[in-house]
Amino acid sequence: MMRKAWMAAAALALLAAGAGAQDSNGDPDSSKGRTVRTDAEKLVPYKIVLVGDSTMAPMSGWASLFCAHHVKSSVACLNLGRGGRSTRSYRQEGSWDIALAEARVPEYRRTYVLLQFAHNDQSTVAERWTEMDKEFPANLRRMVEEVRQAGAIPVLLTPLTRREFVKGKLNNTLEPWSAKVREVASALKVPLVDLNAASAAAVQQLGPEPSMALAQTAPNDTERNAARTGTTLKPRPAAEARLPDLPTTPDGPRGQFQRKFDYTHVGDAGADLFATLVARDLARAVPELRSQIAP
Repeated sequence: MMRKAWMAAAALALLAAGAGAQDSNGDPDSSKGRTVRTDAEKLVPYKIVLVGDSTMAPMSGWASLFCAHHVKSSVACLNLGRGGRSTRSYRQEGSWDIALAEARVPEYRRTYVLLQFAHNDQSTVAERWTEMDKEFPANLRRMVEEVRQAGAIPVLLTPLTRREFVKGKLNNTLEPWSAKVREVASALKVPLVDLNAASAAAVQQLGPEPSMALAQTAPNDTERNAARTGTTLKPRPAAEARLPDLPTTPDGPRGQFQRKFDYTHVGDAGADLFATLVARDLARAVPELRSQIAP
């Protein structure tokens, strides 16, 4: 008897659900009363491809938050920033071929390729460094020309400032390299986002100690105490400054990002600040994108 009562209750529940799916006239046609159906207009989106080094790359740079917070869904935004790359090594390893392939993809209203290098061109690492006066600008010119040949529009960015201070004044070692980027942009009539100037002004306004909050993780007491005097210390070796890897499981994600305190890379707060500056200045440099970029 109990089983029969349970089956009867279940049957009544199914009947009630079926009745709810019908309209007030008992008609099961769910399209009744709606407007005449038409096809959606074809979307013709924009595309932004971000090419650069670790100050653009996921988890250490600003570009992922730029795509997440400042670009509308009518734009395909692709972050191809990679840590440790220069204008020379980005090409040599094949990453530049990938970027150009993305620039050639059809069906976009317009594709913009944003180029930001210099941190690793300035390096002493054998596979990275370039000569500043001739080689570095020549590499940028070649990139600009190849982006145009691919049918896309290049945009040059000066490099994000480091947050190193001497006696309370920002030691902007990337300014000479930024000058070379500006020269190439002017000579080739390329839109320019002067991120170095904008980020340097923002970091100088914050000052040595408050700007430490822009890093991936907090400084140690020695670094913080030095910043309070107005002069930051040299960055610690990565092996010493980095946080432990996140725990993993045998069937879960295993990739790791290097997270550390230094004066170059950024965490969420730094990425948010600098992505906002890029959005502001990109809208000024490329008026066509103003309706596609959010403040």
